[in-house]
Amino acid sequence: MPTAVVDGIATEYEVVGSGPPLLLFSPGGFNATMQNWRVQGVYRTVKPLETLSRRFTCIAFDRREAGRSGGRVERITWSDYANQGAGLLDHLDIEQAHLMGGYQGCAPVVRFAADYPERTLSTVLFWPTGGARYRIRNHQQFAVHLAYAEERGLHGVVDLARSHDKGFSRDPRIGPWGPVLRHDESFAEQYVRQDPDRYALIVGGMVRGLIDRDTALGAEPEDLLGLDVSALVVPGQDVNHATSAARYLEECIPNAQYWDVPVAEQTEEATPARILEFLEGVEAARR
Repeated sequence: MPTAVVDGIATEYEVVGSGPPLLLFSPGGFNATMQNWRVQGVYRTVKPLETLSRRFTCIAFDRREAGRSGGRVERITWSDYANQGAGLLDHLDIEQAHLMGGYQGCAPVVRFAADYPERTLSTVLFWPTGGARYRIRNHQQFAVHLAYAEERGLHGVVDLARSHDKGFSRDPRIGPWGPVLRHDESFAEQYVRQDPDRYALIVGGMVRGLIDRDTALGAEPEDLLGLDVSALVVPGQDVNHATSAARYLEECIPNAQYWDVPVAEQTEEATPARILEFLEGVEAARR
């Protein structure tokens, strides 16, 4: 896969199909890799890339700190994730794009739309994460990581991350930088030299800033209410993708279309067709 350097961080990406650009913010929580569009959860069934790449240039990438992309220990915000997408568009010499986010990937999409409205053609928000149980579980995962780092030290975190291939959600002890520790020796050497107290402050501030509410993440309601961009909201319905989060986005985004279809009816045939109908409608309005 090709790699772009965005803000000093290596970003592995792929470009599939042809037509207007569609930038894809991957599902998978803190393991948001581009392969998840093909193999994870509902996307394994509906296979959106197979349909969308016939009409659009689909740009998928490993989010920073996920897959084969790089990372940097800092208090990461949703704007940092959005900036990675904007930097990848710069690398590809693309000024404007449609955006699609899956699961937690919906948060950087709405942040991108708020931070870069002039570059956003439309947004597809597919099963946005949110809900009280989602917030509680994520805060617990970060707490587990900090407890392990305090007990075993940062060297222990590196050793554990390299002992298996699980992501942060499946083994929270490795922390959000676990994937980078596996493939970047220079990063790992810098990681273990950090001051543990400062590291704990960074991690604690990061989770409070990212997972800060019991509804859809990524942008303040005032940001969403000010968006002048068409949006399609596809609701989920489980402990990580509360329907209330999708309804919140419908409520706050002025030009949102809510696909009011139960999860059981979001089939391999119906779902990509509905997304394609939305995107082609936006394209027709632009012409």
